[in-house]
Amino acid sequence: MLPTRSLLLALPLLAALPGLADAQETERAQACALTAETRVSDLAHPWGVTFLPDGMTVITERDGVLWLADPSTGSKSEIAGAPRVRAAGQGGLLDVVAHPDFAQNRRLYFSYSEPRSDGLTGTAIAHGTLSSDGSRLSEVTQIFSMAPATNTTRHFGSRIVFKGDGTLWFTIGDRGDRPRAQNPDDHAGSVLRIAEDGSIPTDNPFADGRGGARELWSFGHRNAQGAARHPETGALWIVEHGARGGDEINRPEAGKNYGWPTISYGRHYHGGQIGVGTSADGMEQPVYYWDPSIAPSGLAFVQGDLFPAWRGDLLVGALKDRMLVRLDMENGDVAAEERLFKGRFGRVRDVRMGPDGAIWLLTDESDGALIRIAPADGVCG
Repeated sequence: MLPTRSLLLALPLLAALPGLADAQETERAQACALTAETRVSDLAHPWGVTFLPDGMTVITERDGVLWLADPSTGSKSEIAGAPRVRAAGQGGLLDVVAHPDFAQNRRLYFSYSEPRSDGLTGTAIAHGTLSSDGSRLSEVTQIFSMAPATNTTRHFGSRIVFKGDGTLWFTIGDRGDRPRAQNPDDHAGSVLRIAEDGSIPTDNPFADGRGGARELWSFGHRNAQGAARHPETGALWIVEHGARGGDEINRPEAGKNYGWPTISYGRHYHGGQIGVGTSADGMEQPVYYWDPSIAPSGLAFVQGDLFPAWRGDLLVGALKDRMLVRLDMENGDVAAEERLFKGRFGRVRDVRMGPDGAIWLLTDESDGALIRIAPADGVCG
């Protein structure tokens, strides 16, 4: 499958509606006015958000603070007992995902930069149990620690996605050391898969330890900060940062090599060519890429009843260009790209579909916010 270059669609803007943070009209056969409301504010570089069955949210801040927030009122309270993190550079408390059976087990899963006794750090995964009143975590248990660890503070990944079979995928960046992504025995620059208790699934591509790390799902990734499971096929999709250009949408398959840094559609920051070019034998092509880069973070498939015309499309947050991107998906390919709210909210770090069918954004700013996006007229499509 050949990658598709990004296509910018012109977007007519509407005046802000009374009581709403912003409003915008989208490109479709039938235009759709969107409203955007800030629901939780005063967040310091938030990184991940997950919805609980009762409508509350749990939000991570990169420096290690964990919040229980009510998006209906904007109130929030700190949750005690969060995993200890090394908050430096791009590291800290990162993703958070509620277990699919949270209503029964109240378990939350976290990714974070783990501080080690030797002064090194790496991406780790842990879970903990949220108390019934939401005030604290207990039984916090680390179930994965990447190897080898280093003293760099870049490219931790790291998104978590439940596969639906008692296992979970998660992403780890190349830690700023490019060649590591081409070593399947190294956790860096990869998508990994483990069971919910941290054990190794027997159907992982290298579960016997021969040819690659036992946790490895795919490799040759630079730094994936968005991941989502397709609501119909169950396949994993990720979005990863390129260097100067070359941000990619990939659909990682077991045991496959996605090329970084041997192939890339971007260039080094100093302008030089990366690797051998854009293709090589035995290396997968992206589904889609951006050149120039948008610095993507956060990924979600549109689901629910509020956006029937967009159902199955991909939503991507952008840090550098400070916007929400919608990729119009047709038979597994990107047919068009639409850029929304550019420059309106700041750096978009996470994108989620809420249980209410709305789109929710988390902005990575010193005064970050959780923002709800919905059709102004009730339904888009």
